[in-house]
Amino acid sequence: MKFQSIVVSALAAVAAAAPYPSANEAIDGEALPAIMARQSSSSDELKNGACKDVTFIFARGSTEPGNMVCAPLPSHPSFRKPKTNVNQNQGLIIGSQLCVALKSRLGSDKVACQGVGSPYDATLADNFLPKNTSPTAIGAANTLFNLAHTKCPNTKIVAGGYSQGTAVVDNSIQALDAAVVSQIKGVALFGFTRNLQDRGQIPGYPKAQTKIFCAVGDLVCDGTLIITAAHLTYGVNAVEAATFLAGKV
Repeated sequence: MKFQSIVVSALAAVAAAAPYPSANEAIDGEALPAIMARQSSSSDELKNGACKDVTFIFARGSTEPGNMVCAPLPSHPSFRKPKTNVNQNQGLIIGSQLCVALKSRLGSDKVACQGVGSPYDATLADNFLPKNTSPTAIGAANTLFNLAHTKCPNTKIVAGGYSQGTAVVDNSIQALDAAVVSQIKGVALFGFTRNLQDRGQIPGYPKAQTKIFCAVGDLVCDGTLIITAAHLTYGVNAVEAATFLAGKV
């Protein structure tokens, strides 16, 4: 997929992580940019941290840095409007927003966020492979799902992917052992590159546990690899996706 250079530059990594809102605290539009500005473009809480009640595994889109990507949530009806004029559109992607929203709903001490990193390098060319991503990328996701299963057998896994990352998660789940799949309680996919090919679902995985977000005008969801502005808008769906995933655990 061919992303415009402005999209790539908008995804620059930022500073180290900071505390998340509490489970009972509404996310305030005024505070959110400051919260997100302190989040890293990578998150390895499964690999490097203790087991949590919920493990969120996310695969980023093509050309995005880090393994999770950081960008503040755009405005959403469920957020309190800011009292001051703040920029809530500092990014176009969904990974870190969804992590923050999940931690807000379930508790920051209850959720481990883990991005799919190396050897998944999110190159553009891999979108044109038969599975819309590479075997190496799928293997990287498999490793994390299996790690969650073996390291944290009692954790409830939820997953997400954006753009090429949807193909990574889709193909990975199809390749996992049944015992691992049964531990995955919900999946949210944004700009699903295999939406047409897989008929709006992850083959072999329960449709009731899957939420697919395809924006009006996003041609990727129609079986093409043509990027339109609609493909870059999924930050607005972070709250809805977090609510869906939280409801599955």
